[in-house]
Amino acid sequence: MDHLYELLYCSLEVFLQAISSNIYIENLLEDLLPEYKMDYKQRGTALIFNQERFFWKLRLKQRSGTAKDKEDLTKRFQQLGFHVEPYDDLNKKIMMEKLREAAEADHTDADCFVCVFLSHGEESHVFAHDDMVDIKEITALFRGDQCKSLVGKPKIFIFQACRGDITDNAVAGMALDEMSNAVEEDAASVYTLPAGADFLMCYCVAEGFAAFRHTTLGSFYIQDLCKILQEQGSTLEFTELLTLVNLMVSRRAHGLKKQMPCFTSMLTRKLYFRPKKE
Repeated sequence: MDHLYELLYCSLEVFLQAISSNIYIENLLEDLLPEYKMDYKQRGTALIFNQERFFWKLRLKQRSGTAKDKEDLTKRFQQLGFHVEPYDDLNKKIMMEKLREAAEADHTDADCFVCVFLSHGEESHVFAHDDMVDIKEITALFRGDQCKSLVGKPKIFIFQACRGDITDNAVAGMALDEMSNAVEEDAASVYTLPAGADFLMCYCVAEGFAAFRHTTLGSFYIQDLCKILQEQGSTLEFTELLTLVNLMVSRRAHGLKKQMPCFTSMLTRKLYFRPKKE
């Protein structure tokens, strides 16, 4: 912490000179923000829960286009070295069983853990095929007292989950033969929730903003996330990557509405997914 001490107790003139020096700032950040250890034998597991169809009594619309999100996320996480386990249209009982199995697994040789939900959501819940699941109930399984082999390791949760009772809206100016490939608009209703140290909670949309999903090309958020993961996933610090995704999605416009993603970071170090050494 020598650089921090020098910066705190130096004169104003020296302080101004210091902050104008990129090298000094880089050294300071290295002192303050170490990186997560990411050289374990395995990258880790990435679970993807893809919910396209729902029990009819829930009166939730089919999420057309979500298969594209699942396929692209699977490719991108495999590219980063993850063991990916995708699941389609699981009911709540089986979904929770899969989550408990993951929490009880031995992650000693893994860098981190990722869990993605592609579904509808409501307030602090996401939907399985037949019922709502509390996000707190999900993240509680991976807290340090429940999942000791992930203590001190990044636990990333990604939610493409919005309320599903909004009617379809086709993109203005779309050719007639493309009208079936509409963009669906959902109201934002899944809130960010603190989960504990080393958790990173990523949401497709902040409260009060709209979220959009193309019925064949996938959701705006997941597709932009996949694009940046493909281009810079192994080089860019992960929260910086998410900020870039926020920027990309926010620049998309559908009519007069925009989507604004958000993430809540409880990470305690910088996170990089650099290629593993052979």
